[in-house]
Amino acid sequence: MNFVRKFVRLVGMLLMLNIGMAWTPAAIAETFYDSARGPTPIMQATKPPVLGNAVNDDVRRTRNYTWQPPTIPHRVDGYQVDKNFNKCMDCHSRTKAEISQAVPVSVTHYMDRDGRMLGQVSTRRYFCQQCHVAQDAVRPLVSNTFEDVDTVILKALQSQSGKPSKKN
Repeated sequence: MNFVRKFVRLVGMLLMLNIGMAWTPAAIAETFYDSARGPTPIMQATKPPVLGNAVNDDVRRTRNYTWQPPTIPHRVDGYQVDKNFNKCMDCHSRTKAEISQAVPVSVTHYMDRDGRMLGQVSTRRYFCQQCHVAQDAVRPLVSNTFEDVDTVILKALQSQSGKPSKKN
């Protein structure tokens, strides 16, 4: 009788161990996919897509909310921005913006965290691409129906007055 119990216990432990090994994180991850990666499972390496032509039209885009950092309307690949040099400042520094006709860096970039004005760009605002991003003409991964606040207010006013909306 004791032998039967030990045997059943051993078979049960082996069965549980086998089930546990089948459900390892790697086995689970093989079944999950990310739409940004396409049909390749998450745990498999993919070949990165070829970089397209970045938008380089120098057109300033409308911001969607008050404190949204402006997007970069030109190519920035190859720009050196490190602790020793910031290529963006060749055109966007307050002293060079008039000559280059670039938008000067906001005065907020010259303030420290306590609001005191500095003589140079604050170290917390020095690495431009932490907030500002270059544009690329690609198909969005997900649909977006965002409307800025001005459009929402305009639609609300027009629906109250019964006039057709001019913006879509």
